[in-house]
Amino acid sequence: MKVTEHLEKANDTLISFEIIPPKRGGDIKQLLNVLDDIVKYKPPFIDITSHAAEVVYEEKSDGDFSMRIKRKRPGTLGICALIQNKYNIDAVPHVLCRGFTREETEDFLIELHYLGIENVLAIRGDDSGFNKPVKFGRSVNNYAVDLIKQISDINNGHYLEDNLLDAYPMDFCIGTSGYPEKHFEAPNLLTDIKFTKSKVDAGASYIVTQMFYDNKVYFDYVELCRREGINVPIIPGLKLLTSKIQLNTIPKNFYIDIPNELALEIEKAKPEHVIEIGVEWTFKQVEELLNKKVPAIHFYIMQNSQPIKMLMKKLGF
Repeated sequence: MKVTEHLEKANDTLISFEIIPPKRGGDIKQLLNVLDDIVKYKPPFIDITSHAAEVVYEEKSDGDFSMRIKRKRPGTLGICALIQNKYNIDAVPHVLCRGFTREETEDFLIELHYLGIENVLAIRGDDSGFNKPVKFGRSVNNYAVDLIKQISDINNGHYLEDNLLDAYPMDFCIGTSGYPEKHFEAPNLLTDIKFTKSKVDAGASYIVTQMFYDNKVYFDYVELCRREGINVPIIPGLKLLTSKIQLNTIPKNFYIDIPNELALEIEKAKPEHVIEIGVEWTFKQVEELLNKKVPAIHFYIMQNSQPIKMLMKKLGF
């Protein structure tokens, strides 16, 4: 089923998760253990991230740096097939602009269609520092709105090759991202919401937000989106804080604020107690979101299910 169909048929707030494939050469056993943990909570859909090739700078013995290109992290397609066929849960693969040509994107969508996957999350992706060379007439999607337009075209049977006879239209449910504290490249939140509106107008059927630790920024964001004419479901995304270092890495990497009360509590705590603080904070967030009857709550768990198990137990799941 499509994500939007799950949302329409639900009587209560849904719970969904997002995971990440193993690193190149890594073992899938850890991810299988994570899946075995989270399927117990009967999520209607699970997101699987995608990763392009990226540039890595390595320090040499003389203090200089050398540049090395890391190949993309594989596994998204295979894990999607596993989730749908072994666990009978709808998979939502992430489709990226960065590091992928439009031709590669079309091939990926065709393969997803063959597997019976009906949902995708269309995002630009992080700046990997590696712009793949484009040759022989190939092209790229520069922004998420361009990617959404390409997927919408395929949904209407319009492929990159104009001379295809009897081209089969697909029927992907397209999700996209939203930023309650604005995208870091946008000059302000209202401008960013106008960009989000363009993605919805291009064919996105629902929005999943960037993580946040203050529910007010989510509620304010939804209100501003509605004023702008964005009427699709807006799913809040949450990530549990589990270590002190995340007080620095999460704001740095995701351009969000961590409330002073939470930051001070974690700074004062012993390292082994941080996860308990993170669970308690997210528990309060979830309680309020459930009381406000949000359509779903999306948890970014990646490859560590222990914190979410603690939270779900506290919530009575």
